[in-house]
Amino acid sequence: MFAKSLGDDGAELRPLEPWNAEEYFTHIDRSRAFIGRYIGLADAAADLDSARAFLQSYADKTAADGGRIYGIWLDGTLVGGVLFRVFDAKEGTCEVGCWLEESATGRGLVTRAITVLVDWAVDVRGIHRVEWQADAANAASLRAAQRLGFVRDAVLRGSFARGGGRRDVEVWSVLAPEWRERRAARTRG
Repeated sequence: MFAKSLGDDGAELRPLEPWNAEEYFTHIDRSRAFIGRYIGLADAAADLDSARAFLQSYADKTAADGGRIYGIWLDGTLVGGVLFRVFDAKEGTCEVGCWLEESATGRGLVTRAITVLVDWAVDVRGIHRVEWQADAANAASLRAAQRLGFVRDAVLRGSFARGGGRRDVEVWSVLAPEWRERRAARTRG
């Protein structure tokens, strides 16, 4: 078990594992409407058993080196998370994702947590392309991708069903050399 500080505001990043199911379900249930506006994460945790099964699916992905999930705790309370929804070390690609409770937005938590994930993916695992996909209506997620240095690649029109209609998905990416250069520029500046 590890916990990585995300700054001096009491925020930390930790793995989300099946034994966290009750805390995870409570978190999702507390913010179901807000989180569920753009992503199906809330649907995957309809009750404690499905929350546990969802976290187990990521434990299985972790064991197979195909994905990982981490929670963001703020002052000891789970308020969101980040994940490698897809992780393919052989191909050098992965997809990151995120979610937050409304009360935790605007603090830079996603930016800091995704930075930890991308640094690890690029520097430790040799990932070349990191992808970010978001509902085209999710302005906060798209701003976060842009703030992190991701570049908009495409819009997948009518890509998925949500809220009784079809939604567009924006695909953003950052390549390892771009990420390293951006990190070096932050260090210099």
